[in-house]
Amino acid sequence: MTSSPEKQWLGHPKGLFVLFMTELWERFSFYGMRAILVLYLTASVTGLNPGLGWTNAEALTFYGWYGFSVYMASLPGGYLADRFLGQKKTVLIGALLLAIGHLILAIQTMWAFYLGIFLIVLGVGLLKPNISTMVGGLYAQHDPRRDKGFTIFYIGINLGAAFAPIMVGWVAYQYGWHYGFALAGIGMLLSLILYIQGQKHLAEVGNFLGKSSDLEDRTKLNQPLTRVEKDRVWVLMLSFLIVITFWGAYEQAGGLMNLYAEQKTNRQFMGMEIPASWFQSLSGIFVITLGTAVANFWARNARKGRESSSLAKMAIGTMIMGSGFFFMTAAALQAQQTGQAAMYWLILAYLFHVIGELSSSPVALSFITKLAPAQYASIIMGAYWAATGLGEKLAGQLGAWSQTWGELETFTGIAVFCILFGSLILLLLKPLKRLTHGADDNLPETTH
Repeated sequence: MTSSPEKQWLGHPKGLFVLFMTELWERFSFYGMRAILVLYLTASVTGLNPGLGWTNAEALTFYGWYGFSVYMASLPGGYLADRFLGQKKTVLIGALLLAIGHLILAIQTMWAFYLGIFLIVLGVGLLKPNISTMVGGLYAQHDPRRDKGFTIFYIGINLGAAFAPIMVGWVAYQYGWHYGFALAGIGMLLSLILYIQGQKHLAEVGNFLGKSSDLEDRTKLNQPLTRVEKDRVWVLMLSFLIVITFWGAYEQAGGLMNLYAEQKTNRQFMGMEIPASWFQSLSGIFVITLGTAVANFWARNARKGRESSSLAKMAIGTMIMGSGFFFMTAAALQAQQTGQAAMYWLILAYLFHVIGELSSSPVALSFITKLAPAQYASIIMGAYWAATGLGEKLAGQLGAWSQTWGELETFTGIAVFCILFGSLILLLLKPLKRLTHGADDNLPETTH
């Protein structure tokens, strides 16, 4: 894939900002629903705002399976795009299914709940791997703007993630859970409309290679991998172990940490009780405020000749994110002594999680588009999201196990493991970098 010669905006292709807005509202719907899902599952069936009355363990197990299914569906979603439809059409179908799924959740019956979840799983599986691949397709190989482009795209994701829990959470608390689900569905409809309207800026990306007018592109579709390409695929597969570890820890946010905010955190502030779902906005807010600073830090590192490879960033990001759980260790100790933990422990934990996330997650997306062979670009991006799904399942399982182990032991164990795992990756960095055969190297940055 190469970059389009179309006009630029803020130094990047205009198509980036179409995908930015599409993903912003898609993530609004996703994170808005996620912020209230576990709370809805565990809410009493006879309360003022009745839910399903599940136990914490049942809700966290379901949350894990939901996250696992959502991202595992990216594998067939990537295959469908690479082999039959192209990324652009597959994203469109996925967005449509997501809009229908979220709106169905507004219906107050169990069949609607399970059908809505099923359609959301299918929709994310079709949209998620392909929209990320399209971002990479906007840039030429070795274009130094690529990592920054993914950071901009990532900020779009987190704009949606920042205000969705506040808006959806407030509506759910004030008017009922199903009104919250309906608001998430309206966000997804906006995403679909913006994507359709922006097609003129995406003319050269996301098209099916089998129908390309370029003979070279059509030939690539069934071309066997070279030795160098195989090495790069191997290192991508190995990097997915980092992805599983990272998201297995990070996604405690929507499960265990969400319930911890609801049940064991003093949320009183200036005479009002802050809804637990609002804490889900902290990650998005921190990404927006810190995203540029973290990207510039790594860019300065690269200019000074310091270690700034994608794998190093992902390993260090996992260690920083993991260290944030030590604040939750402190919260658990305080709760044991006084009955409730202070809010600032959650805030500090989310801060460290996001600094780690910004060093790892957008970099991982960019890394895949650099190394993945064109004929398997969406399939490999699908494998990345499938690894994220395994991390989500691990997160849910750890949350369920914490009900037996105890939160103190769970939070501390996650922190220690992430730091040790990241250190191991750094020790293996040189042989792993050799497998990339220079694909992770950028050309000197120029003015565009």
